[in-house]
Amino acid sequence: MTHDDSTASPVPTTLPTPSESEEARYARGLAALHQVTGGESSAILDAISDIAPDLARFTVAFGYGDIWSRPGLTPRQRQIATVAALAALGNAAPQLRFHIAGALNVGCTRREIVETFIHTSVYAGFPAALNALAAAREVFAAHPADDDPVVKEAVDGDRYQRGLDALRAVDGPEGVHVVASLDDIAPDLGRYLVEYVFGDVYTRTGLDLPTRELASIAMCTALGTAAPQLRVHIRAFLNVGGTRTEVVETLTQMAGYAGFPAALNGLTAAREIFAETS
Repeated sequence: MTHDDSTASPVPTTLPTPSESEEARYARGLAALHQVTGGESSAILDAISDIAPDLARFTVAFGYGDIWSRPGLTPRQRQIATVAALAALGNAAPQLRFHIAGALNVGCTRREIVETFIHTSVYAGFPAALNALAAAREVFAAHPADDDPVVKEAVDGDRYQRGLDALRAVDGPEGVHVVASLDDIAPDLGRYLVEYVFGDVYTRTGLDLPTRELASIAMCTALGTAAPQLRVHIRAFLNVGGTRTEVVETLTQMAGYAGFPAALNGLTAAREIFAETS
């Protein structure tokens, strides 16, 4: 897949020079935060203002003014990436509930959120997915909406063949190679990867493929233990129509939710894949 010059070098070659005042960054961050909260003040920030007011300020000015307000991803993409990462981490239930509500506020549907957490079962396991869905249930009860997140899709035909077709469409020869590499040690795991991951989950209709891959990048980055898989999913995201800029923005977003080391390691993986696909 080729990419135009606008996405070929998304990382600046020189350090940016700060030019905005703290007040301007804070004001932009507060506007972005209000978009996520639906205009309400954030109880999470209020809860730390008495003990760490500077952290509350950093959250608004940096987290929302500097990062969330960047133009490289839509608000919907940012919230899907964020809930995916928090679900995978499994250690931030209050923030997960906050961002599930935020996802609804910026236009994500309840179906998309549920599908993101079904997708989480692949990358962080069933306990993480089940806990995330419990959080979603609480948020949905407080935010009634017209769309119905409960969809039971029919599973017909040959799961393995359906999964193999999806694997080839998303990952190309690389994905098939991963499955084949398990033949000598765990062939059943390779079969499960094809049947469940791609035959059952990836072929579901609740999320399009670019959004699934964006969520996969966010989860693999946040977990910090899946560098080879992260490279696979960065490549897959580009294969299904994502851009380098969106990859870099997703990894930058992860600095706020999984830490700078996770984001930096993710960017190292991205640099490798970008060099392959130039």
